[in-house]
Amino acid sequence: MRARIARGGMATVYVATDLRLERRVALKVMHGHLTDDAVFQSRFIQEARAAARLADPNVVNVFDQGQDAGIAYLVMEYLPGITLRELMREQRRLTVPQTIAIMDAALSGLAAAHRAGIVHRDVKPENILLAEDGRIKIGDFGLARATTANTATGQMLLGTIAYLAPELVTRGTADARSDIYALGILLYEMLVGDQPYKGEQPMAIAYQHANDTVPRPSVRNPQVPEQLDELVLWATERNPDDRPDDAQQMLERLREIERELGVTPLPTQATSAIPTVEHGGSGELTKVLPAAAVTGSTAPVAVDNAARLRRRGARRRARGAWIAVLVVLLAALAGGGGWWFGSGPGSLVSVPDVRGLTLADASAQLAEDTLTVLEGEGEWSTEVAAGLIISTDPPPGTRVDRNSPVTAVLSLGPRPTTLDPALAGLDESAARAVLEAAGVSLDESIRWFSDQPVGIVLSAALHPAGGGDDVDISAVGAVVHDGDAATLTVSLGPIPGVAGMTEEDAVNALAAVELNVGERVEEYSDDVRRGEVIGLHLPDGHLTAGDSVTLVVSKGPKPVPVPDVVGMTRDEAKRTLANAGFRVVYNTLWDVVLDAATEVEAQDPVAGREAVPGSEVSLRITGSF
Repeated sequence: MRARIARGGMATVYVATDLRLERRVALKVMHGHLTDDAVFQSRFIQEARAAARLADPNVVNVFDQGQDAGIAYLVMEYLPGITLRELMREQRRLTVPQTIAIMDAALSGLAAAHRAGIVHRDVKPENILLAEDGRIKIGDFGLARATTANTATGQMLLGTIAYLAPELVTRGTADARSDIYALGILLYEMLVGDQPYKGEQPMAIAYQHANDTVPRPSVRNPQVPEQLDELVLWATERNPDDRPDDAQQMLERLREIERELGVTPLPTQATSAIPTVEHGGSGELTKVLPAAAVTGSTAPVAVDNAARLRRRGARRRARGAWIAVLVVLLAALAGGGGWWFGSGPGSLVSVPDVRGLTLADASAQLAEDTLTVLEGEGEWSTEVAAGLIISTDPPPGTRVDRNSPVTAVLSLGPRPTTLDPALAGLDESAARAVLEAAGVSLDESIRWFSDQPVGIVLSAALHPAGGGDDVDISAVGAVVHDGDAATLTVSLGPIPGVAGMTEEDAVNALAAVELNVGERVEEYSDDVRRGEVIGLHLPDGHLTAGDSVTLVVSKGPKPVPVPDVVGMTRDEAKRTLANAGFRVVYNTLWDVVLDAATEVEAQDPVAGREAVPGSEVSLRITGSF
């Protein structure tokens, strides 16, 4: 055993030397205080069995498993390098090609597990190993179970909470799609540099997994292609039925994305021999099949073990000196990196929320956080006053390097529109379409009777969104703003003409246009017969449906006094009565007598009595011989 390289909640991992085969291996030793726990013992055995069933270049090989003094251990393939977690700590956010290469390898390894009926159940950056020679492998199948064993209810919530699938939170069950969800969270974290859900308590994070939807990575990192956005959303659907069925289906989609983006991840190097675990009667626990067994060749392989060991010893001694120098350099780099990112210029700051501020105020606030503000393109807005900041890029809360620029989008206020054509004279529906296209909301129209046809706009009044007096926008060239409101005045058509109608017909004609007869008056008329309608008396102002009008009914001509024609000659009496509008009746035999020899003796009606013009006045004529 050479050195400890990792420590977890269940075991410690050491780099060791397999003395029989002269190779470095990773030795995973269960903690001593767990030796009496049958559950943890079984997980060790599960990991060995699960990994032994997989022969894939992207899965960490397990060579052997056993116990020593009651302590369980695993002998695994040793991969000098780092974990994905360490890489993300160094880079924070990975590039798209890096992300695709790692995801391709992780999906390939996990696809092999899913084909073998194994669910990993603990996919996270710590379990993805990045070897120095470029190989990428997924390991730590300590929580793995057969697919049938994971579909039962009542399972414990296993796995890291940040990558926990919703069905594990709500039902405690897991299958291959639970691994897919964890890979979707992992893909989001590589692209963004942060996990989608955070909380002070683990249950708060679990609640978000069960109830929230993972956002698009491009919201936090605009460089993320849309295809990877969609892949993250597909893999992290809350309903397992909406996700890829297994890692192979997700890998096929990733390969399509690689072709679309022109990204080709380097293929993972396969080892020249496949380790296998054998428990035969020879007592040898670990054997390696020679390369010939892999390729199908039956040619013998000559091996000079002594020469090979001497060469390896010389290489190790030479490597030892370089490793010592490398350790010193790495320590210096780690110390310098810690200062740079901890308290030096490389430390990150959070973008403050400056929405709703002026550019000057925002610049001052950002300067306090060692950030600079840049003015971006303005946007029309009905919610943010002109000159104030609508949004920033990066958005508030994003952690960025000191002295980074923050682009502010300023409000231009409501969008203005010049109306053309004039609203007055348009049909109501056409006027509404013009105003709605300009972003103006419409109140219920006012409707008046007028000499214009029904439905024609008489006028339009604007109610500015910012307050103030109403504005007439009836004419062409009127300016409105997005968010304003308006009221149209629309014609109900002309008031029905009722002159000359009977009273009943007039009432019915007015009711047909929703006008009421509130009062009836009578007036004398020389032109309209008695009982017929002369016209209407209208109220002051505009008349609308439901209003009342006064109906004017004719009493016929107005009576006038009958002239006194007694003592007049025949013709003189006729002229006097005709001028007063009366018809004269007398004995026409008197027409043969000279007018001078006639005299009106009596009249009916008598002089001074009122009678309707056009009525008869009877004369009694005598001779004045």
